[in-house]
Amino acid sequence: MGAHRRVLVVDDDEGVRTAVTWALEADGFEVVTVDNGLAAIDAIDHSTFSLVVLDLSLPGLGGLDILRRVRSREAAGDRWRLPIIVLSGRDSETDRIVGLDLGADDYLVKPFSPGELAARARSVLRRTSEPGSGKAPYAPTGSGVEVDRDSRSVWVDGALIELAAKEFDLLAYLVEHPRRACRREELLHAVWSSESGWQNESTVTEHVYRLRLKIETDPQNPTWLRTVRAVGYRWEG
Repeated sequence: MGAHRRVLVVDDDEGVRTAVTWALEADGFEVVTVDNGLAAIDAIDHSTFSLVVLDLSLPGLGGLDILRRVRSREAAGDRWRLPIIVLSGRDSETDRIVGLDLGADDYLVKPFSPGELAARARSVLRRTSEPGSGKAPYAPTGSGVEVDRDSRSVWVDGALIELAAKEFDLLAYLVEHPRRACRREELLHAVWSSESGWQNESTVTEHVYRLRLKIETDPQNPTWLRTVRAVGYRWEG
């Protein structure tokens, strides 16, 4: 398992969070934990994760509601498909069926074996990263930037970089079209499924600016994400 795998653990029980963190970190995962549903949605919206381990009984926004919300956004094309393992004290067949029908990739009942949880996490990531499940990971030749579409992760010189969802989509599109001048209108359509009549092209400009702050050594004199005057932007892979 690569060192870049990042997991969000959502559970209101501190003991469970500690046990899950121990099990996954021992298997080479990086772990982030939250204790309620609203914090989980916020983390998913603003960070990049390879996998979510989700309790169903949460204060405020429950686990099933989180599943519905995440899968609904994915169906609308607003985000990538995020692998989710339900880790729950509910062991009835009905709960399992509901969780899986709502889009959980696996369902594990508490109390659980740490080794089994880690094995299931590896299994889910293998299944969701199989050929045909999405675009293959892409690493630009000759640059220090690595973009992994499967886990929606970005590294610069080996360091994991936090990107918002649309920042990642924009970077991935440019990286997949290296050395090609991409017009702002094209990027608006490809990344936001929009057009200048509905959305200002300054949206693209602002996202490029934020990307440069995160991936360029000198954002004022970018090496990789270059401006093509009067046209748009080009990735110098």
